Amino acid sequence: MRSKDKKIAGVCAGLANYFDIDPTIVRILFVIIFFAGGASLLAYLIMWIAMPEEP
Repeated sequence: MRSKDKKIAGVCAGLANYFDIDPTIVRILFVIIFFAGGASLLAYLIMWIAMPEEP
């Protein structure tokens, strides 16, 4: 679920809550993967659309 603790869409914070880790770690991983190959941008957009928002 997308989190209300969001910077853009809440995807990274939602993943961090699911895996019980710090949201900053997930955000940094998304940036590293983006610069390494760019696949994280597409994955982020798909998750933004597919993940329900937290009630």
